[in-house]
Amino acid sequence: MKARVKWIEGALMLGESPSGHAVVMDGPEEHGGRNLGVRPMEMLLLGMGGCSEFDVVHILKKSRQDVRFCEVELTAERAETEPKVFTRIHAHFRVGGPGLSDKAVERAVKLSAEKYCSASIMLGAMAEITHSFELVDVD
Repeated sequence: MKARVKWIEGALMLGESPSGHAVVMDGPEEHGGRNLGVRPMEMLLLGMGGCSEFDVVHILKKSRQDVRFCEVELTAERAETEPKVFTRIHAHFRVGGPGLSDKAVERAVKLSAEKYCSASIMLGAMAEITHSFELVDVD
């Protein structure tokens, strides 16, 4: 896998993914940025969220669960001194669909956390990562 990040100006950077997509990253004004894109550490957190949410939906669909809604809210804490690594991350899944089973969702979240989500498992080597979920009604 090969990616590229090109510095544009100030703290503005353009990231290009191996699949050919681009993302704008920028910093706050106090660090020379103009707040035109997400911060690099936010990208890490979003990546973990996307990776784990993909797994949960995929596992539920393979289990023949009628999942129609899924979102994950990530709450993270960082070290106060440099390097300001993530020290704690909590992922709370909100999942909905007719007849969804609590046990199936619990299993999907657990499998993602312990076996499939490379981003979560990698970040878990540095940070304490916890998970929770709730079933929600969807129309």
